[in-house]
Amino acid sequence: MQTQHCHSSFRFLRSETIASLNVEVAEFEHVATGARHYHIGADIEENVFLVAFRTVPMDSTGVAHILEHTALCGSERYPVRDPFFMMTRRSLNTFMNAFTSSDWTAYPFASQNRKDFFNLLDVYLDATFFSRLDPLDFAQEGHRLEFSESGNSESPLVYKGVVLNEMKGAMSSAVSTLYQTLGKYLFPTTTYHYNSGGDPACITDLSYDQLLEFYRSHYHPSNAVFMTFGDIPAAELQERFNEQALKRFELLDERIEVTDEKRMHAPIRIEEAYALDEETLDGKTHHVLGWLLGQSIDLEAQLKAHLLSRVLLDNSASPLRHALESSDLGSAPSPLCGLEDSNREMSFMCGLEGSDPEHAAAFEKLVLETLEEVAQNGVPQEMVEAQLHQLELSQREISGDGYPYGLNLIMSSISAAVHRGDPIAVLNLDPVLEKLREDIRRPDFIQSLVREMLLDNAHRVRLTLRPDNELSARAEKAEAAHLEALRQRLSDSEKLQLIEQSSALEARQMQQDDESILPKVGIEDVPSQMKIPEAQSSVESPLRLDCYEQGTNGLVYQQVVVDLPALDAEERRLLPLFSHCLTELGCGERSYQQNQQYQSQVCGSLTAYTEVRGSISDEQQVSGFLVLSGKALAAKQDELAELMHETLHRARFDELKRLREIVAQQRTRKEQSITGQGHALAMTAATARMSPSAQLAHESRGLESIRFVKRLDAALKEEPALADLAARLDGMKQKFLRAPRRFLLVGEAEHREAMQQAVFARWQQEAVAPEFAPFSLDSVRESVRQAWTTSTQVNFCAKAYPTVPVDHPDAAALTVLGDYLRNGYLHRAIREKGGAYGSGAGQDSGDAVFRFFSYRDPRLAETLDDFDASIRWLLDSDQDPQKLEEAILGVVSSIDRPGSPAGEAKQAYHSTLFGRTPEQRRAFRQRILEVGVDDLRRVAERYLLGDNASIAVVTNPTRAQALGEGFENIAI
Repeated sequence: MQTQHCHSSFRFLRSETIASLNVEVAEFEHVATGARHYHIGADIEENVFLVAFRTVPMDSTGVAHILEHTALCGSERYPVRDPFFMMTRRSLNTFMNAFTSSDWTAYPFASQNRKDFFNLLDVYLDATFFSRLDPLDFAQEGHRLEFSESGNSESPLVYKGVVLNEMKGAMSSAVSTLYQTLGKYLFPTTTYHYNSGGDPACITDLSYDQLLEFYRSHYHPSNAVFMTFGDIPAAELQERFNEQALKRFELLDERIEVTDEKRMHAPIRIEEAYALDEETLDGKTHHVLGWLLGQSIDLEAQLKAHLLSRVLLDNSASPLRHALESSDLGSAPSPLCGLEDSNREMSFMCGLEGSDPEHAAAFEKLVLETLEEVAQNGVPQEMVEAQLHQLELSQREISGDGYPYGLNLIMSSISAAVHRGDPIAVLNLDPVLEKLREDIRRPDFIQSLVREMLLDNAHRVRLTLRPDNELSARAEKAEAAHLEALRQRLSDSEKLQLIEQSSALEARQMQQDDESILPKVGIEDVPSQMKIPEAQSSVESPLRLDCYEQGTNGLVYQQVVVDLPALDAEERRLLPLFSHCLTELGCGERSYQQNQQYQSQVCGSLTAYTEVRGSISDEQQVSGFLVLSGKALAAKQDELAELMHETLHRARFDELKRLREIVAQQRTRKEQSITGQGHALAMTAATARMSPSAQLAHESRGLESIRFVKRLDAALKEEPALADLAARLDGMKQKFLRAPRRFLLVGEAEHREAMQQAVFARWQQEAVAPEFAPFSLDSVRESVRQAWTTSTQVNFCAKAYPTVPVDHPDAAALTVLGDYLRNGYLHRAIREKGGAYGSGAGQDSGDAVFRFFSYRDPRLAETLDDFDASIRWLLDSDQDPQKLEEAILGVVSSIDRPGSPAGEAKQAYHSTLFGRTPEQRRAFRQRILEVGVDDLRRVAERYLLGDNASIAVVTNPTRAQALGEGFENIAI
């Protein structure tokens, strides 16, 4: 790797090889503008690009967030209405997005195809540095006023806008409100005082001229950071940066930065309200304590803070987490527990949810007394060493199953780059970890950190956030009154302007742009082969074991895969709780706290989960497995194998108080998940009666599971019910112990022999018990019409049709149809015109269903109508073969998206367990490439025109009533 060579427009500053990551990182500066470029050179063909701008808003209008959206709506070289979404369809990208953080805005993408990478690079550079920022795009993406009845100036005024609806959805979450409110008081003078995404009550204050001014001052190369990863040389990238953008700029005098917050000299205590549209408000209050710490760009201080946070909060053996989990003051530790290190100055937070306002003082006393106990007596040395071990594991692991691996590295260092720290040092933690290993030998190390960072730190906020079931109604009434007063003041010419703007925006949304000006890849650029890892070693004796040799940077991954036994209905509903408790409760002679501590010493993670899928040829025939999964450094693989054997055989369910705590925590977590993943929950509900595995998903992780865990939590107030639950869970364990099992190992070639021996030494091939009955589910194929109600300002809509499983000849066409309908109709109708944050459609071949959905949607019935209209558009209009190619490219790029080395091996193994062998997956991919327009029409007519569709929406009670008859209303 020769990353130190640079283009003549840049100067080389430094480079460093990071052996633990097998990369070389170099820093460059653009001579004319001062723009920084950090290049992570790696022998990996998935190249990543990101450009970030320091964006420091000083209000809550969401200017940076709205600018992020609007900048992607057309630029100087690409003056089409929607180049970003167009390029998602003309690309083989493995990632495309844009992010607005609290103090930066970033535009990243990734691709394994070099032609595609440079296509996207040209579009991204033009979009960010030469954006058109059309006023109509601001009206669409940000906010606008319209008459509720199109063209009728006597009808009420309404606010519309994509970001406005997105943030209404985001701020429907109590946790989001909690985080923003805490920041408001923890940072009284800097940018973090404000909601960078935009407070719905303030977004409508932003003017178009203010957006333009923010763009001119912030989206300049002098305020930009470029970060890249992969095997394209830095000089080649820099030539493109300079030619396409940077050479047209000069150095900007203005220096945009976040200053240090003014320190408070005494703690403050605040109580505020959040909207909760429920009758019962008991046990719905959140308490949180937050401290402001030192600068995040001080790497040593950051890692000390991380270590302290992990020691205090990582697991149930950690003193502060244990105090919060076992307290009667609330139902669970707050999601706001831990270190926030992405801002210029770090903050440490801990809290309780499921409480009441009168417990605020007792909560604060509990936290401070726990910290005082640690400051006086410390914690066991092995606990500190275990958490340092966890930091080392996180440094070494090659991730990439969520974001691309290179983007993960970039995102871990972007904050340091934006705040003019040292992002290279952030990537190379080994020197600081070595110093920490020396530091923790001091007996009072943790004690001194607790005193310095927390107990003696007066910049502390105690926030109590209580529910108010009248707040949303008051806010809606106030907005309606404001809009009516505004309407009354409008002159005739102003009314006409609003009507004309609405008409102009609709015309813009319907216009057909010349997409040929955008670069593209085609079917001819699709790789001929699909890369799927295959096991280097597969044995049936002495155990059924498959071993994959992958580059894992010194980590080993072990899985025990157990066939699901026959389970009754109650046991099936308890599966998520059982699998969670398997690793969260005690084991053998160890209590749950001792077991949590031991796990952190041995492995990076130990989890259990279940997976159930339909057959590739018949969705009604299901199979399933319990998976116990762990990872560790290669040096600890023997201990990992022993721990996994103990966990399955000796997990205990007799710690009733802890079991009670876990159920309460699961209830609160599930209730909080609704507004964040409402579209997924709506789709799960819509498909629940269409296949056995879909029904199980609805009951175990969907909306019905939320209702179930609420009932379970209420029932466990009685001691006999708790003992009965423990007995049921232990009975389930006995069933699993009698079930067939197999093993998966992933690691580097030099560790294969040792990995296998570690497993062989601890596990014996056990004959299947004669009484073992395999898992099965009753067939089901029905439709539903349901409105699930909760406290939300926005809606989530889903509609599903029964179709075919993956091995059916029509499955490929249905899969392409989803992308085709989203690209050609749904995006424009539901997102651009309707104002929803997102929408789409897709085939789920596992459950043999085709699903439509919308996300953070201001509409209900109209969106459901748009789902139907998309089918009529397909059947009644001439269709463009180019659009078909774009849909196919989108599907193939999703299929080919790489994961981490270990993740790809695990996916290949588990796919094979359910009949999705490498041969089957490659054949399906080939069928995707052969889909034609006539195939799309044929499968749409065959499967999507009947009256057998299911509908499920997540909304609030008022809007559910407006749907009228024919819907079953269900309170979540």
